[in-house]
Amino acid sequence: MKENTLLEMQNKIAAMTRVLQQLINEVGQLKDLSIGTLETLKKMSGYKKALEALKKEIIDKSKESKKFETVEELEKHKAKNK
Repeated sequence: MKENTLLEMQNKIAAMTRVLQQLINEVGQLKDLSIGTLETLKKMSGYKKALEALKKEIIDKSKESKKFETVEELEKHKAKNK
């Protein structure tokens, strides 16, 4: 390869490396922020009650919407409920 092409490739790789490092740093900051937010919420009154209500909602929704492995299973279920 030409030296010019190699230098361009090297510059592009260096730029991508900087972008990836910035993304890694931002993910770390988001992790810290989310942990801090969760810990703050845990200290608020009514947290346990709200958590139990969310758990109940999730269980109820999962019972309502059964997941199907194949299209055939979904069609059979629809046919039964007509």
